[in-house]
Amino acid sequence: MKSRGSERRADALTYIAMAVILVIFGGPLLWVLSLSFRSPVDLFASPLQLLPDQPTLANYETVINSGRFGQYLGNSLKLAVLGSSGAMLAAAPAAYAASRMRFRGQSALLVVVLAVQMVSPLVILIPLYRYLSGLGLLNSHGATALVYVAVLTPLATWMLRDFFEAIPKELDEAAMIDGCSRFQAFIHVILPASRTGLVAVFTLMMIMSWAEFVIPFVLLSEPSALPISVGIYTFQGFYQGSATNILAAGSILAILPAVLVFVVLQRYVVSAFLAGSVKG
Repeated sequence: MKSRGSERRADALTYIAMAVILVIFGGPLLWVLSLSFRSPVDLFASPLQLLPDQPTLANYETVINSGRFGQYLGNSLKLAVLGSSGAMLAAAPAAYAASRMRFRGQSALLVVVLAVQMVSPLVILIPLYRYLSGLGLLNSHGATALVYVAVLTPLATWMLRDFFEAIPKELDEAAMIDGCSRFQAFIHVILPASRTGLVAVFTLMMIMSWAEFVIPFVLLSEPSALPISVGIYTFQGFYQGSATNILAAGSILAILPAVLVFVVLQRYVVSAFLAGSVKG
């Protein structure tokens, strides 16, 4: 058994690591939040300080009152829902098959699926751009959402596989004894039993889709088709000298929906991954 002293040292190292991670990721976000409340004059104030002398909401008003802000949000929601839903539809049957069926080369196939997830979209975007251009599908939300699906499906498959493996196989067998086919057992038994895991994975896919920048930046050029992640970038050309604080305000507004979704559904995400860790 570990001594109380070693447990305390382990706890202290854990908290130190968490503090370092918080500073690395939270520090820049806190600074962007500070910039979003600054006037153009405060941007160049010396010495630098986190809290501006005269905070203002003018930057947020400028972003919200811009003609396309609502349209950008709508486009982001559309792409995120289409991409995440498509990824879940493709990943769920694949994950179920990986969790229930055993065949030669299965482990290697799963490694290849995960390796595909690690490939940056930048590697394929140039040929993909030319391919979609030849088909006349540039500036199409449908085509862009399909790319989202292709990028998200490998990770969703791996995550759902763990949730499906936690469900006893006897449930499938009992359903098939009662007359269900394998597919019917999957639809009527396994999916309802893994509802928490499905919501957790869908939430993460939505957040990843919402934050996607490179894919829509390359495939979408019409201002009316841009999602918020790319739309706020265009503010730099509109506001020039005051672009920094405008971009900061737009960035904060852009991440708020993703944060809200996570806050609302966090109990599903936490409980699903806690269940997975207990299983492991």
